[in-house]
Amino acid sequence: MHTSHQLELYPGQTVTQVLFKCVRNSADLRKSAMEGKINAALINPKMLVDPFQVIVAANKAVHLQNIGKMKTRSLYSEILFNLSPTNNISEAFRRFGISDADDAVLVVLVATDDESQTLADVTEMVDGQQVHVEELPTLSDVTQIRKLYKVTPQEEKIGSLLDSVVCKMATKDVM
Repeated sequence: MHTSHQLELYPGQTVTQVLFKCVRNSADLRKSAMEGKINAALINPKMLVDPFQVIVAANKAVHLQNIGKMKTRSLYSEILFNLSPTNNISEAFRRFGISDADDAVLVVLVATDDESQTLADVTEMVDGQQVHVEELPTLSDVTQIRKLYKVTPQEEKIGSLLDSVVCKMATKDVM
């Protein structure tokens, strides 16, 4: 039900994604994450087009962590920040992090050999139904995503919505 992807540039690190629907304890999860009790990124799946988008953000976050250039305090907050098309950290948390009322959450872990918190530990905290990550696009709010990333109809004629989103995520630092 979960997917794992080993980062090519960092072979010792794996990005694991677990999707939950019908989540009943979003407020508790959010509070635990803010207190540092959950060592994972808790992402609102409504703002995601595809799991690949998260892999791109996680890869960039791991790279920035390794070179000491993160703009946020933790690897998991850096993943949320890297999903955003803007450089506003608080806006990234508001748009991509979960809120107290959300009924779905994508849990993202970056596992290393010395990782203390396991996938089972984090998923045990979620009171919801685990579904396959491939169901992520069914939870997406495509209208909101197009608006946030300012994707034009002309862009979607050339490539997919995912192509546009990933391109804007990748180039936000140079625009």
